Amino acid sequence: GEQLAVFRTQDGQAYVVDAYCPHLGANLAAGGRVVGNCIECPFHGWQFCGEDGKCTRIPYAEKGDHPPKSRESIRRTGSALCILITSYFIKEKRSFSGQRQIVPQRQEIPENGADVAHLSFLHEPAILGGSDLRYTRAKLWGFMKHIWKAEWRPEPEPNEHCSRLLVQHTATVFGKRVSWMDLTVSARQVGPGLVFLIFEHAFLGHGIILQTVTPLEPLLQNVVHKIYYQKNIPAIIPKFILRAECIQFERDITIWNNKQYLPKPLLVREDAGIQKHRRWFSQFYSEKSRRLPAQKEGLDW
Repeated sequence: GEQLAVFRTQDGQAYVVDAYCPHLGANLAAGGRVVGNCIECPFHGWQFCGEDGKCTRIPYAEKGDHPPKSRESIRRTGSALCILITSYFIKEKRSFSGQRQIVPQRQEIPENGADVAHLSFLHEPAILGGSDLRYTRAKLWGFMKHIWKAEWRPEPEPNEHCSRLLVQHTATVFGKRVSWMDLTVSARQVGPGLVFLIFEHAFLGHGIILQTVTPLEPLLQNVVHKIYYQKNIPAIIPKFILRAECIQFERDITIWNNKQYLPKPLLVREDAGIQKHRRWFSQFYSEKSRRLPAQKEGLDW
């Protein structure tokens, strides 16, 4: 019943660790990669030493911050003779409107807005690299990077059920800024399941992507993206924007579909927005809200 990550470091040693990152519960075995003698989380880039399981690097933490210690790894006993790797393929419905069925906890999707640190890691690689996390950071596409600056905040009364994420996007090619890819996005979250992504571009005009999240059953939600654009702009422009949005969103889906929700995550100072968002989102739960049984530690059932 336990999820494990098995990997071989660059010095040839094989290690087995708990698959779930203690930060926000991402699965290290689903898109993680080996960096030196560590395994790197695909969600935020935290790195964990294979020998003792301790966190050795947090890419967005301030210089001088000592990374918090993770839970120790499952210690290696004897030699690793064979490593079995299982891949899970999730069939998705595809349409121009960007419909996706995903299985995160109900608040995972909106919480992404307050988790501004993941933008600089998960969404930094070029969209040309696609959405398969095993290849997004391939050297082939390393010449291009997306740079995000974001700020999330709840709205005051009488709109306390709303929040807003302000995003400034730029892109670099071979380290040089490409000004025509500058984009300003204002994402307004209305309640737990409706988002208006309003974006403006210097000469490509403005438009709105409407995102709806509809629960179908426990741990299954249907997400639909629809784009509305000013009609004097050729249709290829909004189609490209929606496709780019879908590629980035599918990277999140890979994380959500494999992660574990941690009610008490291991956070650093730069993650303050996550706790603030969780307090804001708690208004959408009632005392009778259905909750899943708490996961027990160990192999007893």
